[in-house]
Amino acid sequence: MTPDTPAVACTRLAYSFGDTRAVDGLDLTVGEGEVFGLLGPNGAGKTTAIRCITTLLPVPAGMVSVFGHDTGRERMAVRRLLGYVPQQLSADSGLTGRENVALFARVFDVPRRERAERVAEALAAVDLADAADRLAGTYSGGMVRRLELAQALVSAPRLLILDEPTIGLDPIARTGVWDQINAVRAATGMTVLVTTHYMDEADQHCGRVGLMHRGRIRALGTPAELRQGLAERRGTDTLPTLEDVFRDVAGSGLDDQSGGFRDVRSTRRTAKRVG
Repeated sequence: MTPDTPAVACTRLAYSFGDTRAVDGLDLTVGEGEVFGLLGPNGAGKTTAIRCITTLLPVPAGMVSVFGHDTGRERMAVRRLLGYVPQQLSADSGLTGRENVALFARVFDVPRRERAERVAEALAAVDLADAADRLAGTYSGGMVRRLELAQALVSAPRLLILDEPTIGLDPIARTGVWDQINAVRAATGMTVLVTTHYMDEADQHCGRVGLMHRGRIRALGTPAELRQGLAERRGTDTLPTLEDVFRDVAGSGLDDQSGGFRDVRSTRRTAKRVG
């Protein structure tokens, strides 16, 4: 691996579910150490792309690498480099916070002699040390999301992937989750790849964003660059918002590409459980 090896590189990535092309020749590069936001309407292909990056789905066409490791040929090497917080909740309400994180420490093969210390460090990093021995079922929505962040951090990942990490949370809880993400990143220098539908989060926390629609990146740059570009295309002195850019790229989002019943049900279930 050379010093300029990107954290994530997708080249012509394609993935289909039957006749539906979810990802259609995706080209994407995420630099080491950056916070990159992958934005787009439901059905744009964001979660499918992330599942390919995390090795949860095979890569039938194109190539995906994480810090130079091919996700198809070096799955275990890739998994050792990343932490993943999915949309669907991964914490077990019947276990304590400490037990949840310890379970992930075993899954990620953290050495036995280091597990207790690493679990405690992960819980402290997300400000859950005082609640570590309470059942996760008693946690608030924001605490549950921070617990899942601790689960992802216990393996000390170089790449943290967050798929809608603040879905269903109120503004205060959303801010708390991002405070913890930024604190850990400042301490470790890890790379963060995040999907979100909250444009204010992307604008505030992401160094660059890629707007994905119909399986491809349609706009790429810093939030400021994308806003300025839209202003120039419109010929206006009023600077648009990132939400305006989103609408310009994706249209209304209310077409056949905006996800199906299963997507809506999954999203609402997650929002209900953390809310």
